[in-house]
Amino acid sequence: MKHVHVVSQVEPGSIGEEMGIGPGDKLLGINGNEISDVFDYYYYMEAEEVLLLIEKPDGEQWELEIEKDEDESLGLQFEQSLMDEYRSCRNKCMFCFIDQMPEGMRDTLYFKDDDSRLSFLQGNYITLTNMSEEDVERIVRYHLEPINISFQTTNPELRCRMLHNRFAGDALKKVDILYQGGIQMNGQIVLCKGVNDKDELERSIRDLTGYLPFLRSVSVVPVGLTKYRDGLYPLEPFTKEDAREVLKTIHAWQDKVYEEYGIHFIHAGDEWYILAEEELPEEERYDGYLQLENGVGMLRLLFDEFEEGLKALEGDLRKREISLATGRLAYPYLKRMLGRLREKFPNVLVRLYPIENHFFGERITVSGLITGQDLTEQLKGKELGAALLLPCNMLRIGEEVFLDDFTVQDVENALQVPVDIVKSSGQDFINAVLGPHTD
Repeated sequence: MKHVHVVSQVEPGSIGEEMGIGPGDKLLGINGNEISDVFDYYYYMEAEEVLLLIEKPDGEQWELEIEKDEDESLGLQFEQSLMDEYRSCRNKCMFCFIDQMPEGMRDTLYFKDDDSRLSFLQGNYITLTNMSEEDVERIVRYHLEPINISFQTTNPELRCRMLHNRFAGDALKKVDILYQGGIQMNGQIVLCKGVNDKDELERSIRDLTGYLPFLRSVSVVPVGLTKYRDGLYPLEPFTKEDAREVLKTIHAWQDKVYEEYGIHFIHAGDEWYILAEEELPEEERYDGYLQLENGVGMLRLLFDEFEEGLKALEGDLRKREISLATGRLAYPYLKRMLGRLREKFPNVLVRLYPIENHFFGERITVSGLITGQDLTEQLKGKELGAALLLPCNMLRIGEEVFLDDFTVQDVENALQVPVDIVKSSGQDFINAVLGPHTD
């Protein structure tokens, strides 16, 4: 058989463990079908009755008949999470953040993925350029959704230029197949000044409304520009006036689409509002926060959750002195929140420090790209109180490691202060700032 998938872990108490499947076993097929990757696996595992062909390490083959609920997992993990090799990006996008990384960082940070399977598993945005017709047909046949697509522009010639791929324009035709198959999609436009903005942005939004209602949302985010752009396309940062023009375009289209479809559809990343010095939209404008991972509505959601949590609290005179570090993007909002918190808790003092991104350059203002070395250099000698609070997005998921491989322990040692990691919700923020209440 061409595709053999080696089991790496079996969840304790799972169906897989009950059936005697263990690490090192090989999955050869399900219901007589060869499994090429995770798409096939999830599709065939939706059945309530499955027949597994398993090969044990000694070469003995077992046929296992399993009855389960439709959405019940076997509890198996495989040596390759996609049950296939990762597909790297074939494009050379003029705005690619990975091309703007300094040398000497860990290898995984330089891998450019453009794998449709990661769109479903992790929410990644893909360009469609390395998807075959068979891939698209399988998505429709298995009805896998939603799929997240990086459009950048609907102008085929411009898309080829922006992605530096002569097939990038033709790849847009795959969206028609997904649309005709009734597959739910979300979209993204990375806006580059003088390239795909203004009239081109108008064109892209107009074209993309043609995929409603299956294309549920499209975010517009400004290109991230680091200081490591030598030899790359000469992109310029957006100004306050540019941001206001972008927002004017987006708001006009939101009103137009809402009147017909009851959703706002096109959304601006939070950075546009801060750059334009305009208030964030109300919660209703975000249609259920479909694009939080793209930085769309994160600040509004955080602020609203905070206000709701604060409203439920009775103030007291507890004493606490701590510090909080963040990126320049969120700084004014966190400052406002801390001011509101102190109205009820006047003896809770939080020193808020905005961290300049020296590592990637001052144009990078999000907290998720702050490094451990920038933190330690800029906070050394500052009054930090009993603890330093840091947002969880500064760290690698599931680990206590920053982008530059500094650890939380390294920061604690350098600054001689305990570090507390704050989860992402407004209530988590309140809990972290106030700490445990002792009379």
